[in-house]
Amino acid sequence: MNKGRLWKMPVQLDKGQALYRLKLDQFETELNQLLGNKIKFSFTGDIICPSCQRKTKKSYSGGFCFPCSQKLACCDICIVKPEMCHFAKGTCREPEWGESHCMIPHYVYLSNTSSVKVGITRETQLTTRWIDQGATQGIPVLKVQTRYISGRTEKVISEWVSDKTNWREMLKGKPSEIDLAHQRDVLFENCGEELDQLESEFGEENVIFLENEPITTINYPVLEYPKKVNSLSFDKTSVIEGELLGIKGQYLFFPQGVLNIRKFTSYVVEVDI
Repeated sequence: MNKGRLWKMPVQLDKGQALYRLKLDQFETELNQLLGNKIKFSFTGDIICPSCQRKTKKSYSGGFCFPCSQKLACCDICIVKPEMCHFAKGTCREPEWGESHCMIPHYVYLSNTSSVKVGITRETQLTTRWIDQGATQGIPVLKVQTRYISGRTEKVISEWVSDKTNWREMLKGKPSEIDLAHQRDVLFENCGEELDQLESEFGEENVIFLENEPITTINYPVLEYPKKVNSLSFDKTSVIEGELLGIKGQYLFFPQGVLNIRKFTSYVVEVDI
């Protein structure tokens, strides 16, 4: 039995297959090979903030205590709404963090979760982002020089394509293939004027249209998709166990429901495999 705080599952793409690892503080193991085996999670009742290391009764912004959620840049509203970035005003909570995480190249992409959606991510996180959201296909459509520009661009495109994932539909099965390259071309046509304005505002070297990128296809380790999506929660029960039927996004599939590992970041659990 292993014990520690839960962390977002590390992922990678290998020959079209999503590979997952379960990560606690001092423990990490491959998950794909455990399909069909029984896993037991026992929540100890402790939640420990990853920033200040103090115990908290409730987690905020992905595992932090309330005070840290109010002072850390990674918990600011501009993380979920990057078009609200205030770095240039000199009011970023942590300017050095902003330099290393936001003032760097980002991709604007289209993906297929349960349908077409638009999203953004750092240049180095493209396939990781697609796997984390449970996308079966993805294609980058623009490369921009900062997170703020990516947020502005996403907002333009979201007038035509959703920027939200229907997570319940995503978990119910594999969606039909979509010609994302064609969707990109249609968007460039529909949003052409607004995107050209962004290019003029920030410079063509900072807003690069990607017209020939290949579509990436992602397969997930799933024995059986849930017929009805029932969310499992450590806030309601301290023990979650059962046969591992699949992994998609940041969810584990059990016969009785699905467990969102990312939601319970910083929860201290014991894991029996």
